[in-house]
Parts: sequence; C-alpha cells; structure tokens
Amino acid sequence: MQTELIVLAGAFSGGFVTGLAGFGTGLTALGFWLHAVEPAIAAALVVICSVAGQLQSLYSVRRAFAWERAWPFLLGGIAGVPLGVATLRVLDVQTFKVLLGLLLIGYTGLMLGLRRLPTVAAWGGRLADGLVGAGGGALGGIAGLSGPLPTLWCGLRGWSADTQRGVYQPYNLGILCVALGLYASQGLLTRQVWELALLCLPATLLGSHLGSRLYRRVSDRQFRYLVLWLLLASGLVLTLTSLR
Repeated sequence: MQTELIVLAGAFSGGFVTGLAGFGTGLTALGFWLHAVEPAIAAALVVICSVAGQLQSLYSVRRAFAWERAWPFLLGGIAGVPLGVATLRVLDVQTFKVLLGLLLIGYTGLMLGLRRLPTVAAWGGRLADGLVGAGGGALGGIAGLSGPLPTLWCGLRGWSADTQRGVYQPYNLGILCVALGLYASQGLLTRQVWELALLCLPATLLGSHLGSRLYRRVSDRQFRYLVLWLLLASGLVLTLTSLR
C-alpha cells in the first residue's frame, strides 16, 4: 500500500507541474518514484505519464499552437535523437548530466538575478529554432532531457506564455512519443510498468487539469519566472542525483 501511495503522489505532482508549466513530469515525479520502484520502471512511467499529461495540458493552449513556429523544433528534434543515441557510445552520461545540471543552475541563476529578462526576438529565424530543436533531441537521446533547451529558447524569444507552450509542448510530445516507441521496441514496457501506469494515469490527469486551471491565473511575466525556477530546480536535481 505504501508503494502505491508514493506512486500516486508522484503521478499527481508530476501532472500538476505539467499542467501549470507545460513540462516537468519527470523532474517532479522521479523524486517520489525512485523511492518506490526500480529506475528502469520509473523511467518508463515518466514517459507514459508525460505523454498523457502533455496531451491534456496541450489542449488548454491549443489555440496558441502554430505549425509555422513549431515545425523547425520538431524536425530538428527528431533528427537529433539518433545523434544523441549514437553519442552514448563515447560519452559518460553521469558526467554529462552533472555538466548540464551546472549549466542550467548557472544560466537560470543569472537570469533570475537580472532586473529585466533579455530577449533575442527573431534572431536566427527558423534555422536557429531548428538547431535548438536538434540540440534538445540529442539531449533526449543521451539522457531523456529533450525539454530544457527548447524551453529556455522559447523564453528568450520573448513569446507570450501561450505561444511558448504552443511550441515546446508539441515538441516535447513528439520526442516523448519517439522515446515511448523506443521503449516498446526494447521490451521495457513490461506488465508491471503497465499495471503501475494504469494506477498513475488518473492521478496524472487530475493533477494536469488542476495545474492547467491555475496556469490561467498566471501572467506572462510570472510564467517566465516560473519556468526559470523550475529549470533551476531541474539543474539542482540533475547535479545532486548524478554526483550521488
């Protein structure tokens, strides 16, 4: 019973953060799930619940989705995943996670210390967007971390909260679906994973619904700072867990 309660708490918390910010299922839920289940099972649950939470929360910003903005990120991301997987052969993943975590901590700490958040508007155009998407896809292939780069970049573009989520949520959903397919092809979606997923999904969807309702009360400026704080937390979690 204790295991089930921990799993439910992680699912609800992860769904709530995803509904509020458009990302963060893994960041939030793993803090619970790694205390209750094996890492491989927790990773599979993250992918399944992330897809469910993204689908529900994306509906709340569906009017902001614009294919002309999103397609460079998506194409770049899909192309970047195999590159990241190939890089695994020559890269120490734990060291990489520490370096990425420190980079996130340094960048978000700097941004949070500024009185006015900088923007790059249309600099680099779709080529820059595609390269950022490819970088995110590569990070997803290496360590399942496709979200941070596109999320940071959308914030630097100075877009509204809805516009940002209308870009990076479809992107994350696309990369997550690719990851889910890879998990299935490798036999990682076991019976135990699906049993726990059926337990988690209602809590994930409820959390995502409540988070989406709270999101509607957040201004664009508050949203940008919320994203930075969540990415700072992500950097701290990456660094501390990898060092441990």
